[in-house]
Amino acid sequence: MPLKMSPFGCWGLPAALLALFCCPGSGETFEVHMYPEQLVVEPGGSTLINCSTSCALPDTSGLETTLTKSLVASGTQWKQYVVSNVSQDTIIYCYFTCSRKQKLKSLNVSVFYPPKEVLLKLKPTRVAVGGSFTIECWVPNVAPLESLTLTLLRGKEAMHNKTFRTMALAPQEATVTHNATAHKEDGHHNFSCRADLDLRSLGGDIIHGVSEPQTLKVYEPMPDNQMVVIITVVSVLLFLFVTSILLCFVFGQHWRQRQMGAYRVQGA
Repeated sequence: MPLKMSPFGCWGLPAALLALFCCPGSGETFEVHMYPEQLVVEPGGSTLINCSTSCALPDTSGLETTLTKSLVASGTQWKQYVVSNVSQDTIIYCYFTCSRKQKLKSLNVSVFYPPKEVLLKLKPTRVAVGGSFTIECWVPNVAPLESLTLTLLRGKEAMHNKTFRTMALAPQEATVTHNATAHKEDGHHNFSCRADLDLRSLGGDIIHGVSEPQTLKVYEPMPDNQMVVIITVVSVLLFLFVTSILLCFVFGQHWRQRQMGAYRVQGA
């Protein structure tokens, strides 16, 4: 069977190419990018945000946010803003319009409260070898809590750690407590607490905080005072008892010898 000719005949391909050249925007695609892709800042902080597009000649562009913003630099395909007065978690939108088509890109902004103050307490501060003592560490006003890990240290050795799982956005106090048994060598080490706020999943870094070192006084256990008194009294009584027995024996022998001597004189 003979092939059917297209309604456009031999003009089909040139007509399609002509349509592409005459209407380039009808098939054009473009992308919108934001840097950084995630952002974490302290309350009241400010940061730079860069918006860009692959569109060669964008019609319009901008940054949508409830924060204070200011355009600091721009080019044909990019714009740089500074946003400030961040007080809570929010979302920022960047948009570009290309050939009457608009695209958005969003950026999650998270607020964090660093562990500026890490406190440590030993209870008691003086303990006998083999005795028990408690190490308590707490960090006031830290967030987000689920990103925090507290580690109790003896010298450089980690004794105990706790990672918090509470999903709390507002700053809270974090506390960890550990009971331990005193060893003789504990008196030669400093005890401290390290706080690690891991913000890498939010686009940040690991923020560290360390407490002031504390020392534990460890001493060898001494006998109980009452036991010392009892042992002393028993020893004295035992000494007196043995002495009285010996004296009785000596005096008894002496009296017996005198009696024997008297009998001999009477017999003579």
